[in-house]
Amino acid sequence: MSSQEPGHTGGERSAGGFPLEPIERASIDELRNLQLERLKWSLRHAWERVPHYRQRFEAAGVHPDELDQLDDLHRFPFTTKADLRQTYPFGMFAVPRDQVVRIHASSGTTGKPTVVGYTAKDIDTWAVLVARSIRASGARPGDLVHVSYGYGLFTGGLGAHYGAERLGLTVVPFGGGQTERQVQLMEDFRPDIVMITPSYMLAIADEFERLGLDPRNASMRIGIFGAEPWTNEMRGEIERRLSLDAVDIYGLSEVMGPGVANECIETKDGPTLWEDHFYPEIVDPETGAVLPDGEFGELVLTSLTKEALPVVRYRTRDLTRLLPGTARTMRRIEKITGRSDDMMIVRGVNVFPSQIEELILQRPNLAPHYQCELGRDGPLDTLLVRVELKAGEQHDSADRVGAAAALEHAIKAYIGVSAKVVVEGPGTIERSQGKARRVLDKRPKRS
Repeated sequence: MSSQEPGHTGGERSAGGFPLEPIERASIDELRNLQLERLKWSLRHAWERVPHYRQRFEAAGVHPDELDQLDDLHRFPFTTKADLRQTYPFGMFAVPRDQVVRIHASSGTTGKPTVVGYTAKDIDTWAVLVARSIRASGARPGDLVHVSYGYGLFTGGLGAHYGAERLGLTVVPFGGGQTERQVQLMEDFRPDIVMITPSYMLAIADEFERLGLDPRNASMRIGIFGAEPWTNEMRGEIERRLSLDAVDIYGLSEVMGPGVANECIETKDGPTLWEDHFYPEIVDPETGAVLPDGEFGELVLTSLTKEALPVVRYRTRDLTRLLPGTARTMRRIEKITGRSDDMMIVRGVNVFPSQIEELILQRPNLAPHYQCELGRDGPLDTLLVRVELKAGEQHDSADRVGAAAALEHAIKAYIGVSAKVVVEGPGTIERSQGKARRVLDKRPKRS
């Protein structure tokens, strides 16, 4: 059973009214048989076409022909972001460069960027999966989509754009930045759907209010949010302030881009992973051992249909668990609220920004705009949390001191680490126009 374009079935319909694809309601046996067939192809494709994979497989003593069942995948080596950087720029491509019709890349802020390529078929598959994701989010025929993900080398903007067009929707390709202009066009064009990072959606809500507009009266009924971890508390804040349904889209450029998984609006219980194109595993972040469904660990993905850049057991660093399917046959991933590489270790305690965010959002006088700064006092690490008072709250020093003390107490009580909290006025903390920068590491480098 192969992937089909949205709309090519007369069967069940999504919550928004578009028909589902047959694979979304296939039996578990049908899905697993398709995965095994495609996994065998993908491993052989990587082995035959990518010298790096051939070397890694040989070093591990495995060959694609030895995969007889899905569970055999654990014998194959992991792929990491370091592999893509070591083979920069095109060393992981499995097709000649002249068959690559598009190239995307990460920002490369911590080293060389990771470069990904797509054949024409890859682009088509990507568009189909993002269309499937938007449909799962509750899109209806005739909807207008405002895309605020960044365009360019970042996969978000073009991925969302091609998927919305594939579904037959009207696209406003705005991109990031120019927040006041975004609000103006949202007021004028009256979009039904916005695709954006959750932190920037809150900045847009702030801008509505700064302009004297009530964001609850905005036209959007659906927000499709991704590109950064966000909590269910953040979902509640966005839905309250903008009166829309906030759903989670998941992806990463090394695996495809947005559209690897998406929440279904009927349930909003974690993104459904499109298992006909990506095979998931959960592993222990420390040992790499495969964990059973339901156990918490690091998500590892293997592509099943990618031509230009197949990925075998790619370590995403995203922390989640695999859960049974609900709205679709395919399994879900629990909402990702943290990554193993954004975990802060403060005096022996593991702290994730999402834990801080949850506590902030429980306090009605604080806004969900914050940053965590790591420092050092002698031999000991320190944690400073900068957060804003909510607009309209009292701003005198006594109020700020009281709010800071309350949050410090909550962090100590619920996370187990001492932190210094500074409560600042509204609009003080830098607003992200893309992925929010939650952690600033200001610790001096150890010699």
